[in-house]
Amino acid sequence: MQFATDRLVFGPDDVDLSRSPLAGQLGRETYVLGAFNPGLLRLASGNLLMMVRVAEALRVPIEDGHVHSIRWEAGRYKVDSWPLELCDTSDPRKFMVHGGSWRIMALTSLSWLLPVELSPDGLEIVAVHYDKAVDPGADFQCYGVEDARISRVGRRWLMTTCSVSPERHSTTLYSSANGLDWVFEGIVLDHQNKDMLIFEGLIDGRYWAQTRPLGDLYFAYPPGSKWRAGPSINLATSPDALHWKPHEAPGIRPHADTVATARIGGGTPPIRTDAGWLTLWHGVEPKEIVGIYRTYWSLLDLDDPSVVLRTDHRPLLEANPELTRPLEDKLYIRDVVFTTGITDGGDHYIVASGEADLACRITHVPKACFGD
Repeated sequence: MQFATDRLVFGPDDVDLSRSPLAGQLGRETYVLGAFNPGLLRLASGNLLMMVRVAEALRVPIEDGHVHSIRWEAGRYKVDSWPLELCDTSDPRKFMVHGGSWRIMALTSLSWLLPVELSPDGLEIVAVHYDKAVDPGADFQCYGVEDARISRVGRRWLMTTCSVSPERHSTTLYSSANGLDWVFEGIVLDHQNKDMLIFEGLIDGRYWAQTRPLGDLYFAYPPGSKWRAGPSINLATSPDALHWKPHEAPGIRPHADTVATARIGGGTPPIRTDAGWLTLWHGVEPKEIVGIYRTYWSLLDLDDPSVVLRTDHRPLLEANPELTRPLEDKLYIRDVVFTTGITDGGDHYIVASGEADLACRITHVPKACFGD
């Protein structure tokens, strides 16, 4: 779909790396590979706040026959080196390290979260809060903190992130009373369970969340099933937002009749509407290395979110090459829109996405698109 208000509002050139948590520690030049995948909330002032994932990378990652990557250790940042002959560097976001019994990956960048304050409509930058940045603080975050998703439940903001390390690829939780100062609450989901989205409201006194466990093996659905085996959006419940129990009924599953959603995952935290919980999610169509990422939406039952009331198989958002044309020299992947935030804008929703793993995109989506 096309929307009247749809633009990039923040990108690599808007980040001041002299104020980065990594500044002055590596002895090497870095650059912003991407400033993208923003969590979104509305502050008490009425302004919006994006928690932007800043992927900071070495300007020259390959030299002297080695591939280099950044790692946090004991409060400092350092550079590791890997023999080039052991590495597959075909994906600009990561490299695979060969020679072991398992698939081993390292990242070409380290991510931290930067709070960017926007005008109430999300279209103008008001302030960039470097002093409130969220960066690694423990061994299980040594390769970065990624992809904030922010929900308002009661009087608290809850922000889930992916924390990356050799120990585990975990989901970590932060909380805030004002949406700007964040308190680390700990690990809430363990290895390779990504895209955790906490519902914006309790159901029967419990917290609910969407999750997306990953694996290398999935069992087949029977022949003729309308579902496709692979990653799906599951559900979990909690009494306190800290201790989560998987819900027994499945959530949103990929349909067998389209390759456009052959792999799926959560996008925005589900928000309550009169018609049901509105959730935006991503579907990935296989193509080359990365695939084509699009944004879709579903309505879930208000009392039982495992009941999908409606799913629109037409994409709500697709990558828009016109938006990134001024940044053509910085593009390293294409065909990717990754929606991560939503808030009410009156007769429309303000939707925040990462465009091409490069910049932050704000789209005003009329509520009429969802039948509101």
